[in-house]
Amino acid sequence: MTSRSFPLWLALVFAMLCGAGIALQSRINGELGSRLGDGVTAAVISFGSGLLILIVAMAIAPAGRRGLVRVTTALRSRELPWWYVAGGAAGAFLVLSQGVAAAVLGVALFTVSVVAGQTVSGLVLDRVGLGPGGRRPITPARLAGAIIALAAVTWAVSSQFGGGVPVWLMLLPLIAGLGLGWQQAVNGQVRVVAESALTATFINFAVGTTVLLVLMAVDWSIRGLPNPLPAEPWLYAGGAIGCVFIAAAALLVRVTGVLLLGLATVAGQLVTALLLDVFAPTSTQPVAFSTIGGTLLALVAVAVASVRWGRRTEPEPHAGPHAGQG
Repeated sequence: MTSRSFPLWLALVFAMLCGAGIALQSRINGELGSRLGDGVTAAVISFGSGLLILIVAMAIAPAGRRGLVRVTTALRSRELPWWYVAGGAAGAFLVLSQGVAAAVLGVALFTVSVVAGQTVSGLVLDRVGLGPGGRRPITPARLAGAIIALAAVTWAVSSQFGGGVPVWLMLLPLIAGLGLGWQQAVNGQVRVVAESALTATFINFAVGTTVLLVLMAVDWSIRGLPNPLPAEPWLYAGGAIGCVFIAAAALLVRVTGVLLLGLATVAGQLVTALLLDVFAPTSTQPVAFSTIGGTLLALVAVAVASVRWGRRTEPEPHAGPHAGQG
């Protein structure tokens, strides 16, 4: 799938739906972490359940297994750097921060913290050409969209600065957002080599689950076992949601680039997070006007960044996984 065969507007719609999934997953994993009294275990359950789904899918789909062979061959020949398959580690950190911080911060504040990191990383990664779509210059529209998105984030969280929420806790989703842009870029590269979004998603979840299992073992040795598992089935849906948006992002990033994919998913996250905080709040505090205004401004950011100023230009040529490393 390329920008020539798939319209940008449709890719942005799907990216916003992915963002809605991320916000929903944040709510689910945050609640699961709160019930268990252990955000690390909640993250393992989310990633592990997604991995189980993907193992079944890989067993059924020959294209996924062929893709795994292609990736293994590319790694052995060093055509594909090893750290390109480590995107799942960034995903693991995102899910971990959901389990640890989302319930405390609230979905809206958690999401806009992710947005700040994601926007900055998207702009930088597109410029250096880490994604499969190659280098994308910092045009006035893209820079304006990024700045508007950052302004939207600042406005949306302004009412909660100086309140009871610990500022250091916001660093977790901020760092997770930085990693999310990198994860989307390298997963897109793996998808190109594998010729299969299923393979890229499977590798992402396998790496992420491994990282989280190690962290869980350390966590249990220090703090002991978590609370008993809750009975509500919906609390275990985070992994399935993650499978969908990781696979979709790996496909879409070649069309949109890292920045625009990030901004569109950001808009979907903020709108969904706002709706969740309004209709299913985890806090007794009302949603501030600044959060609503910041969410609307994020939609403006996507529209501005999507505009092509002057003559239409294609992304700069991309020479494969090694491009942009120099």
